[in-house]
Amino acid sequence: MANTADVVAIVPCYNEEATVGKVVRDLMAAVPGITVFVYDNNSTDGTARAAAAAGAIVRTEYRKGKGNVVRRAFADIDAEVYLLIDGDDTYEAADAPTLIAALREGPLDQVVGVRTQAVGASAYRPGHEAGNRLFNRLVGLLFGERVTDMLTGYRVFSRRFVKSFPALAREFEIETELTVHAANLRVPQREIPVGFRDRPEGSESKLNTYSDGFRILRLIVQLWQHERPVAFYGVIAAVFAVIGLILGIPVIVEFFATGLVARFPTAFLAATLIVLAFASLTLGLILNGILRVRKEVARLEYLHWAPPAPAEGLR
Repeated sequence: MANTADVVAIVPCYNEEATVGKVVRDLMAAVPGITVFVYDNNSTDGTARAAAAAGAIVRTEYRKGKGNVVRRAFADIDAEVYLLIDGDDTYEAADAPTLIAALREGPLDQVVGVRTQAVGASAYRPGHEAGNRLFNRLVGLLFGERVTDMLTGYRVFSRRFVKSFPALAREFEIETELTVHAANLRVPQREIPVGFRDRPEGSESKLNTYSDGFRILRLIVQLWQHERPVAFYGVIAAVFAVIGLILGIPVIVEFFATGLVARFPTAFLAATLIVLAFASLTLGLILNGILRVRKEVARLEYLHWAPPAPAEGLR
């Protein structure tokens, strides 16, 4: 396979000329021997030049969006350990050895860097921290997996995680897809606090609070539909059934009292809603059977790859 390496870093970048060079140098200093791939996502500044000058292998992904970058990188690169980090220098590269060691020692398939910032710092944009907490609780509720920092961009993966990950998201919602993928496969994983700081002067955030938030919420609902069909369609069935009963019970009571159906349109609507409730529940059960087959295939693909090897001193 091309580009085989022991530990690689994947750094998605869009107009990060001011910071990417430092990120690359810090990673190389923190993890001796690491190969750093910077994926330039159609930058209009000198991101590619700065990354190459710092010693990174630079590639270009022309489809806009972080999800497209991760999809391309996961397909292109074969390695024992993959480190994903943003190119904006908000994460502490010195924490990388701790994350990598935890993955190897487990062995684990994902180590999530939970962002922590110094008291009084303001690395989180207004509303982002509250939104992140809300999404963490929502994903935990829907997928049964405790999540502390779902939207962090600092993660370490095993080869078997990467090669079993479909990477369907296109933009910043890729972190949500990574989180749900780990929950669905029930892979061994761990969360570790990492340093998080403000962007340096001259660096500009590419996030849009509301549009990105709605995009993430939409993906969560879509993943709930695809990965928990009984629950998703069960809720729809329950709503139809409750409304149908509320409308239909008075009609039934009146029929038994008078022998007449005085409100035929209401009776027809109630019956239709009850039929839709049963249809929704049946659809959920059918999709759940398909989901089981899909999960078995994904699990077998996951098991095709060996777990990450421990460090030399731990063999």
